Amino acid sequence: MSDIAAIHNLVQKRAELKNEIAKKIVGQEAVIDQLLLCVFSGGHALLVGVPGLAKTLMVNTISEALGLQFKRIQFTPDLMPSDILGSEILDENRQFKFIKGPVFSNIILADEINRTPPKTQAALLEAMQECSVTIAGVNHKLDAPYFVLATQNPIEQEGTYPLPEAQLDRFMFAVKLAYPTFEEEVQVVKRTTSDAAYKINPLFTAQEIIDFQHLIRRIPVADNVVEYAVSLVGKTRPDSALATDFVKNYLDWGAGPRASQNLILAAKAHAAFNGKFSPDIEDVVAVATPILRHRIIKNYKADAEGITEEMIIAKLI
Repeated sequence: MSDIAAIHNLVQKRAELKNEIAKKIVGQEAVIDQLLLCVFSGGHALLVGVPGLAKTLMVNTISEALGLQFKRIQFTPDLMPSDILGSEILDENRQFKFIKGPVFSNIILADEINRTPPKTQAALLEAMQECSVTIAGVNHKLDAPYFVLATQNPIEQEGTYPLPEAQLDRFMFAVKLAYPTFEEEVQVVKRTTSDAAYKINPLFTAQEIIDFQHLIRRIPVADNVVEYAVSLVGKTRPDSALATDFVKNYLDWGAGPRASQNLILAAKAHAAFNGKFSPDIEDVVAVATPILRHRIIKNYKADAEGITEEMIIAKLI
């Protein structure tokens, strides 16, 4: 299949995928779009939302529709790295045998990742970045495709361990999950209080998703689009020549080069999803907010004046 035919196929398969997901998930169109962009770009996502907004159900439904394995890890203060990576045990022949942990799956839901200490948070870093884990000096490869979705609860901050900036930077998108509208909540209540069962049909194989990930990377990008993405990221750095007075007033730190890479990758995926053969500046703008919001650090003045990350990004686009 040529790349042009493959992009047409991706557009059709994405429409079918969204229809399958809609059997169980009401609304949340933007959130689902961003999660699918992450999956097909080969990135990871951080989902910020209060309890009860169907984060687990959403990820489970997406994994079923993609035909991938799914595992959920509930992060707690007493969780150890070996609890998620796995450990070696002595078998009946007195030989060491490695027992895989829940991190060995295609899609991982790291629930309330800020509830666990840094050493356990860091255990995910190698898995996210290298798609492998090292146990007792032995490197174990993870199955591709590999996607980590971590969730954070923004309203309970006591007894939590905020993710360090270096780990936040590993997440391609930071997605904010809002409450459903009145009409959507009525639909949710009707569905979840009835006895109806909704079967999700798997539409992809793991290899098909890997092929689409390679297809997205092969999409050509014009120099002016790359330069726009790099200059947009440069504008977030207060000590940069591109920075405006607004940025210098309200930001302590800006985004790093990984933001520029992710902007172009996500713009390619966004263009492919919409049947375009090359991304333009509008595709970069469409993905800028979820890619930059967790990579810029506001100062005390921004907090005091109620300036949000989204307001700062909107000024730069």
